[in-house]
Amino acid sequence: MPRTIITGTGCYIPPFVQLNQDFANHVFYSQDQLPLTTAPGDIVNKFKQITGIEERRYTTDNFNASDIGTEAARIAIEHSGVDIETIDHIIVAHNFGNVLKNTIQTAAVPSLASLIKHSLGIKNPACIGYDVLFGCPGWLQGMIHADAFFKAGLGKKALIVGTETLSRVIDMYDRDSMIFSDGAGAAVIEFKEDAGDAGILASSNQTHSIEEVDYINMGKSFYPDSDPSVRYLKMKGRKVYEYAIRYVPAAMKDCLDKCGVDIHQVKKIFIHQANEKMDEAIIKRLYQLYGLPEAKLNVMPMCISWLGNSSVATIPTLYDLVKRRKLEEHELVSGDVILFASVGAGMNINAVAYREK
Repeated sequence: MPRTIITGTGCYIPPFVQLNQDFANHVFYSQDQLPLTTAPGDIVNKFKQITGIEERRYTTDNFNASDIGTEAARIAIEHSGVDIETIDHIIVAHNFGNVLKNTIQTAAVPSLASLIKHSLGIKNPACIGYDVLFGCPGWLQGMIHADAFFKAGLGKKALIVGTETLSRVIDMYDRDSMIFSDGAGAAVIEFKEDAGDAGILASSNQTHSIEEVDYINMGKSFYPDSDPSVRYLKMKGRKVYEYAIRYVPAAMKDCLDKCGVDIHQVKKIFIHQANEKMDEAIIKRLYQLYGLPEAKLNVMPMCISWLGNSSVATIPTLYDLVKRRKLEEHELVSGDVILFASVGAGMNINAVAYREK
C-alpha cells in the first residue's frame, strides 16, 4: 500500500565543543536573582548526574539557524538522490528563527523554510516552504504534516528540517542553560506506491495548554543587574519532568495501538534528547503500560551526552547517526519497526511509528 518513506537523512553537528568543566567557575543565580550557595563545581557534577550531558555543541558566530539547517538539508537530499526541483514541501521546525550572535534578537521573516529553499537554489514555485512552531516536537510534527498532505494528494516529496541555535537565547546565569545546544537535522520523505508494509504506520499528537502553557517560556535573566526587557529561554524543570513521564508514554502507546504494533516488535525508540533520566523514565513507564517491568535492553539510542539538547534537531540528528551506523550497538535494517516521540513547549507531545524500508 502507498506510504510515506524516509529516503534520505542528514545532520549538522556544530564544531565548537562546550564542556561541563567550562561552567565549573561560573556564578549561577536563582529565579529570585540571588547567587546560588552551592559551589559551581558541585552544580555541574549534579547536572551531569541528572541530565547525562557531558558536553554540548555551539555553532560558529557567522552561522544562523537557516544556515545550519541548509547544511543538514543538503546532506539529506544527496542521500535520497531526489531532484530538488521535484520537492513539493519544505517544512522547517524551529523555535526562535535566526538569532544574531550577541543580540538575542530573533528573525523569522522571511521564514526559515524560504531562506533554506533559497540557499538550496530551488526555483520551482510549486515547492511550498513554511515553518512549524511546535516546541521541541516540531520536526516530528513536520513529518506528520507532510504525511497528511501526501494522503490528501497534496504532493509526494517533502524536505523536513529541524534547526536551532539555542546557545543564543539562553541565560548564562541560569544553570538550566547548560542543557541547551545548537544543531540541525533533516530528512527527505516520499510517498511511495510500492511501500509494502514499510513507512509511517501511525501517529499521535497532544497539546496541553492550561496550567502547562508556561512550563517552558521566555523570561528575564536571573542576573540581578540584567535588562528586564530582554527575555531568555526558561524552564520549570520539575514540572516538565512530571508532565513528560505522565503523558508521553500514553501517547506512544496510543500510536502503537493505532497501527496494531506490539511493544515487543519495536526495535528502537528515538526520543527527544531532553534529559537522560527523564527519557529513561518515559521509556520505563511505556513498558509498564504493557505490564512489563523494564524496557527492552538497548532499545533507546542516545546522543545527549555529547550533543546536549538541540530541541527540534535532536531526533533527526539521532536517527541520522544510527542510519549511518555512527553510534555503537545501534543499527537499523529493512523491516525494523521504530518509534519516534517528543515533548516540548506548548506543552506539546507527538509520536510516530515507522517501519524501515
